[in-house]
Amino acid sequence: MKFLDQAKVYVKSGNGGNGCVSFRREKYVDQGGPDGGDGGRGGDVWVECIQNLNTLIDFRYQQHYRAKNGIPGMGRDRTGKSGDDIVLKVPPGTQVLADDNETIIGDLKKPGDRVKLANGGNGGFGNAHFKSATNQAPTHANAGQINEEFSIWLHLKLIADAGLVGLPNAGKSTFLAAVSAAKPKIADYPFTTLHPNLGVVKVGDIDFVLADIPGLIEGANEGAGIGTRFLGHVERCRVLLHLVDATQEDVAGDYRTVREELDAYGAGLESKSEFIALTKVDALDDDTIAERAQALKDATGVDPMIISAVSGRGVSDALFAIARKVRSAAIADVEAKKEPEPWRP
Repeated sequence: MKFLDQAKVYVKSGNGGNGCVSFRREKYVDQGGPDGGDGGRGGDVWVECIQNLNTLIDFRYQQHYRAKNGIPGMGRDRTGKSGDDIVLKVPPGTQVLADDNETIIGDLKKPGDRVKLANGGNGGFGNAHFKSATNQAPTHANAGQINEEFSIWLHLKLIADAGLVGLPNAGKSTFLAAVSAAKPKIADYPFTTLHPNLGVVKVGDIDFVLADIPGLIEGANEGAGIGTRFLGHVERCRVLLHLVDATQEDVAGDYRTVREELDAYGAGLESKSEFIALTKVDALDDDTIAERAQALKDATGVDPMIISAVSGRGVSDALFAIARKVRSAAIADVEAKKEPEPWRP
């Protein structure tokens, strides 16, 4: 399945049905009076979050969504049928934005979340509605209300417990493939990963979702290398694993490049928990590893993890550290949502 994390969609609700002008014409009913029914209501447009979706690819092939119009009213006081609603189905983590691509209409984080985008028009009243003691034969009815139509943007921000960040070719996809059943594309050149990949990692009795975010470059927070879209997928992660390629000369500079982009982007990324790791250490001798680790420690103030996804060195320790952080963050979220005990004298 192809991955798409942004789409523009045109939505249109249904028109309300027109009211009917009608009079009873039964043979044995003298002066039967008006019996025109009301028009049916137009259908609404909804967006709903459902399970088992992780891409917006369906919206590449269909961009126009129109709800059904209401049926006009009919004689014998028959109300027209309301138009059917239409529902746009999106994956968890989808934001709905207005046509300006800035105003947030809704944020659908979990299956079952729904947002009404456009209201269908009300049906018009038939002439039976206007019957009164002073107007016993009204000859007019209301037209149905006009629909609503506009364009919206759908932005998908993946919901993962932990995210892998780093420069292109830092070993993120290799790490994800080594610790989960995910099969990301792996090659020996930068920008191999063009879209985020998800994998489920099991560590002891803890399962968590790990996201491989495409490599970030300098200026990513301003859109370089469509970095703003990549950074958006990190927003919902509880913890980050920052991978730094140990085979590069300036590991401290590589770390600072990505760290500065995360801080400049904002949206809470600057305050997220972060683990730092040197990767690809299987390609270096012990002295070089110690030198690069010290340089990274001098730049960050913490001892980096030493990891090789190929040989497995340090991978288990990194996963357990992430799992503990994910669990503690989940517990903190649950505690924050609990309502305080009522005060009793």
